Amino acid sequence: MLSEHDLIETYRATLRPLYAYVSRRVGGDASLAEDLVQDTWMRAMDDWPSEGLPDQPLAWLIRVARNTLVSHFRRSRPELVEPALLDRVEGAPSAAADDPEAAAIINWGLARLRRSHAQLLEDFYFTGKTLREMALERALSERAIEGRLRRAREKLRKKIERIAPRDGRRAASTA
Repeated sequence: MLSEHDLIETYRATLRPLYAYVSRRVGGDASLAEDLVQDTWMRAMDDWPSEGLPDQPLAWLIRVARNTLVSHFRRSRPELVEPALLDRVEGAPSAAADDPEAAAIINWGLARLRRSHAQLLEDFYFTGKTLREMALERALSERAIEGRLRRAREKLRKKIERIAPRDGRRAASTA
C-alpha cells in the first residue's frame, strides 16, 4: 500500500526534474508545461495506489509525460511555418528549448516519426545523452548511432517541411 508520506516525498523529489523535462520539450510554454505535468501526475495518482510506487518513479513519470506530449501534438495542427523557423530548428531540434513556436513544430514532427527515430532525437537533444550512452543502451556502435541520428533528423526535416509554405500555399498533407 502506498502511504501518503511516500507519495508526498516522491512528488517533492520528482516535480522539478519532471517539469524541467516537459518545459524543455514545449519551448518554455509555462501554461502547457503545467497542464502536461498535472496530467502526468493525475495518471500517477490513478495508477500508483493500486499498482504501487514504481522502482524508478521519475523514469515512469517522464515516460508518461512523453506519451502525453506525443498525444497532445498528434491532435494539434500547426499553422504554416515560416522558412526562418525551419532554418532555426533544422540543425538542432534542441534549439526549440526557449521557443514555444519552434517546440510545437518539433514536437508535431516527432509525434509523426517512428518511435525509434523519435526516441533517438529525444535522447540526444532533449535528454542530453551522449552518443556513447545511447550506443551502450542500444548495444550498438557510436558510428551506428550517428548514422541513425542523421537519418532520424532527415525524416524529421521532411515531416516539418510538409507544413512549410511553398509558393504561398500549404503543403498538401500535414498528417
